[in-house]
Amino acid sequence: MKLLDKFFERSTRHVADTTSRRKLLARMGSLMVAGAAVPLLLPIDRTSKALAADKPMAGDPGDPNSCDYWRYCSIDGFLCSCCGGTTTSCPPGTEVSQVSWIGTCRNPADGKNYIISYNDCCGKHSCVQCACTRNDSEEPAYRPFNNNDVNWCLAAKSHIYNCTVSVIRGVAV
Repeated sequence: MKLLDKFFERSTRHVADTTSRRKLLARMGSLMVAGAAVPLLLPIDRTSKALAADKPMAGDPGDPNSCDYWRYCSIDGFLCSCCGGTTTSCPPGTEVSQVSWIGTCRNPADGKNYIISYNDCCGKHSCVQCACTRNDSEEPAYRPFNNNDVNWCLAAKSHIYNCTVSVIRGVAV
């Protein structure tokens, strides 16, 4: 017991001799700032916000099964709304790709521009219904997130393309 007491006494005295209160306060402040910044580094799941923003809007003009529907201004592929899904959900038996291309489309009902995320649904062969190719805001292939000619199913378990959904991500400013 005496040996243990001497060990702790020496350790405590050594810490007291080699550190200062200023250094201790500086380190505690650094730890507090770093602890507050940790949530900024964590990934954020924004799917619930996107789904909440994607509820049908009052006076939403157009037919979701038509290529002329306002949300499809940058779409290239088959419409999931014609293939057993909806404008925002994949048909049964397919999965949504986690990467997408984006476009900005104007809603004629309210005159606002909306950021639209186009996600491919993967896992089944193409449904071959309602093929649409609109390139209103398409960028060259060296800017892939604004190009609709990429096989976005490469980020899914199955690389087989079925159809494309269009999800409103927010109002463009």
